[in-house]
Amino acid sequence: MGRINTNVQSLIAQRVLTQNNSGLSQALERLSTGLKINRGKDDPAGLIASENLRSEQKSLSQAVSNADRADQVVNIAEGGLQEISSLLTELQGLVTNSASKAGLSVEEKNANQLQIDSILQTIDRVSSATNFQGIKLLNGNFDFRTSGVQSGVADFRVNAAKFSGASMAVDMQVTASAQQGGMFLSFGGTSLDINTGSSFVIEISGTRGSRELSFASGTTLNKIVDAINTFSDVTGVTASLSSGATRIGLSSSEFGSAEFVSVKVINAAGINSTGNGDAGTPTRGVYNRQAASFNAANTTINSSFTSATNGVTDYGQDVRATINGIQATSKGKTARINTDFLDVEVTLSTAESQGLGNVGSGSNPAFHITGGGAEFQLAGKVDIAGKVSMGIRDVAVRKLGNSSVGTLDRLASGKANNIVSGDVAGAQQIVAEAISQVSGLRGRLGAFQKNTVGATIRSLNISIENTAAAQSVIRDVDFAQETAQLTRSQILVAASTNILQLANQTPQSALQLLG
Repeated sequence: MGRINTNVQSLIAQRVLTQNNSGLSQALERLSTGLKINRGKDDPAGLIASENLRSEQKSLSQAVSNADRADQVVNIAEGGLQEISSLLTELQGLVTNSASKAGLSVEEKNANQLQIDSILQTIDRVSSATNFQGIKLLNGNFDFRTSGVQSGVADFRVNAAKFSGASMAVDMQVTASAQQGGMFLSFGGTSLDINTGSSFVIEISGTRGSRELSFASGTTLNKIVDAINTFSDVTGVTASLSSGATRIGLSSSEFGSAEFVSVKVINAAGINSTGNGDAGTPTRGVYNRQAASFNAANTTINSSFTSATNGVTDYGQDVRATINGIQATSKGKTARINTDFLDVEVTLSTAESQGLGNVGSGSNPAFHITGGGAEFQLAGKVDIAGKVSMGIRDVAVRKLGNSSVGTLDRLASGKANNIVSGDVAGAQQIVAEAISQVSGLRGRLGAFQKNTVGATIRSLNISIENTAAAQSVIRDVDFAQETAQLTRSQILVAASTNILQLANQTPQSALQLLG
């Protein structure tokens, strides 16, 4: 205790005071910033985790903004489609009104045609004018682009597609053919040979309705075919002569399992007693079509005419197919798949729908999707899984409709389905198809808003909350704990200061030895 040059106690007190001052400074910094990690040395691992969470939180917040923007884009598109839908409904009324020939003057029809022309022009104007920040929404700008469409594809619609690379191939294989409902009526001759004074009475039924027809003895099968076809629009059943004009083939107008042909014999009029039927079918009556050949009759009779009093019915068959290896849902000649990466609907030609194997020639796909679509980034991570892509079709009048019934522009003045001199029944079918297409598009957009955008926003907001909570645990200061640490540091600094003062005074006691 007699050394003066080296005051070890003072050095110890200085070191401890420096440490306590550092603790006090850290506590003051944390309390003033609200963060317990202000620089890397505070917690290197915690800093890395916190920065990653901050980045993720920012991405999630922007994804919510993207979803809100997508909702606004779809709102504007929906507004335009709503107006087009109203115009199409008005158009349907004008077509129905003009179909009445009696009591409707030529001037009135011309006036209705002027209204139709105006509606068609307005639909085109709305489709080209509906935009978001100058980006047109209903003119096909957001429809998918395709190439290499095979001749066997009659119509197709790409509703959504996500892919990386330049294009996506749409491969389609038919595994079971589409069929009409159908049967044959074999009469054993080119005309009816029934009991004198009687009438051969049958009821023909299909998906659209039924008609009871009565024929006298000697009526040619050609006349019977004409009579059945007169009511095809009512019954949905068409007739044709086959096998040397001794047999009538009946078939449903459309393809699919919902289609059927039914024949009920109300009065056979003794037709079975008039002899054998045509070659290969020894008895007059109702015959099924062959499973492998729709245009050929089965050699085994289904029912004689006298036994068909309860009706004989045959149903059609939907095409069965796979698209890109996925089993498609189908209706008639149309097949569709709807997955996260591809939502496509393909309608085949009659010949293609009845042949098994790949659609198109050789190993070529049905068509390629080369781009397009409205793409929205609805996840924090930018990759194909975080994107949603949907097609918004062109709703111009030249695009509404299909290859089967025609397109809406055919209702214009001078076109094939104008209401003054054209096919009004066909015009109504076109308008009905256009209404169905616009309604379907509105339904898809509505489902996108409700189930995709809405659910995404809710999910992302929950993720943002959880991410923020995780980051807070790592980075934010616990004020209760830190104020206690501050108090402790203040006390220790005060104590260290007093001890340093005492340590500095200790060497002075050595002076007493000098007397």
